[in-house]
Amino acid sequence: MSVARFDFSLGSPEYHTETLENLKLATAKTKKLCAVMLDTQGPELQVINKGESCISLVADGTVVLTPDQEQLASSDLLPVNFKGLAKAVTKGDTIFIGQYLFTGSETTSVWLEVDEVKNDDVVCTIKNSATLAGALFTLHVAQVRIEMPTLSDADKEIISTWGTKHKIDFLSLSFTREAEDVRRARDFLSKLGDLSQTKIFAKIENVEGLTHFDEILQEADGIILSRGNLGIDVPPEKVFLFQKDALYKCNMAGKAAVVTRVVDSMTDNLRPTRAEATDVANAVLDGSDAILLGAETYRGLYPVETISTVRKICSEAEKVFNQDLYFKQAMKYVGEPMSHLESIASSAVRAAVKVNASIIICFTSTGKAARLIAKYRPPMPVLSVIVTRSKATQVDYSSSGAFEARQSLVVRALFPLLAEPRDPDEGVYEADESVLKVATDYGMASGVLKSRDRVVVCQKIGDASVVKIIELDN
Repeated sequence: MSVARFDFSLGSPEYHTETLENLKLATAKTKKLCAVMLDTQGPELQVINKGESCISLVADGTVVLTPDQEQLASSDLLPVNFKGLAKAVTKGDTIFIGQYLFTGSETTSVWLEVDEVKNDDVVCTIKNSATLAGALFTLHVAQVRIEMPTLSDADKEIISTWGTKHKIDFLSLSFTREAEDVRRARDFLSKLGDLSQTKIFAKIENVEGLTHFDEILQEADGIILSRGNLGIDVPPEKVFLFQKDALYKCNMAGKAAVVTRVVDSMTDNLRPTRAEATDVANAVLDGSDAILLGAETYRGLYPVETISTVRKICSEAEKVFNQDLYFKQAMKYVGEPMSHLESIASSAVRAAVKVNASIIICFTSTGKAARLIAKYRPPMPVLSVIVTRSKATQVDYSSSGAFEARQSLVVRALFPLLAEPRDPDEGVYEADESVLKVATDYGMASGVLKSRDRVVVCQKIGDASVVKIIELDN
């Protein structure tokens, strides 16, 4: 895996801290970078099951949703964490409830129809028989705006304490509904010192987010298509259209796109269904940068096998990705005259394809140039070399450049390398030469480079940006 997501809809800060300590031990042991993403709860509605007993709901029966969280959940009464539910819904509205929202299984998720509102309670008719298990169930009201802040006070408290302490790389902003949500979150992060560097990924989970998608994309650093909720808010036959359109827009904007809910069946099974395997491949072919696994790795029986399987499917899909067609589309979309950086990035990719280079090496301080090269989806890896001046190691979470290195892990085809000039007193050009040797040595050790291979190098020398082709000697 490349990024560890800490979902604060579930679990205490202490639980997530223990997980993070395990992550740090793993990165030290494997000598691999792994980014940290804090996922906010946002305006997520939940059913509270204090007794944690299984709750059976029978089709055509009645169940009451109440804001009184002191009540115990039962087959007749379900306490919810939102006092305004009765004011938000009307007779005939559809409500979905399930653990880790809606797996699609008729036996673990339930579909309710609002029958009437009694004071603060909502009386619903049960449309399918199901058994709910666990301490929390997600509740979703289809196409109804819930008047709760996107970044709640509880979210702010977690970010300013846990997030600041652990210098999170990404913030996943749940239920992003408009561009202003992202602006408010960025303003909040800017006041928290180190978190001013944290990238914000807007999580699109409902029709409102899709309606304002273009404006949200302009403000966010990346997009997460949360298909669990989207699959409920949007007619099933429309989901693929929204996915393709959203991924295309992200690709053309050069912003990372993440797709969720791909192999739900692997939560309990060793192999995905054929439909799920095809879905993962199509996400790659549509332009997704990353696949986000949830229940499969949070409470699933086969987390390692799940990641391995998804990686293999992604790898096969990348082999048949039509890079030539994509490159032409991207060039047409950008148009002329190009910006200086767009011209350099596209030229580097074009040169690498023409000479059949094995790798593209990009020297960068912010990671922007390397991300721009990756935007053009080169068929070979892009090594983003971030030169540090501190005594940094690949697993040092506080060293200069570590933020930029970890944040590039979510971008397709981009592989970061933290490196130091071998002689701190060397001039700029000589330092670049020494780091180039570090980069090519790293490529050789990783197995992506061998003697006589060609390499495209993108670097800045003085005020000039240079793309050059080198051939490795013996």
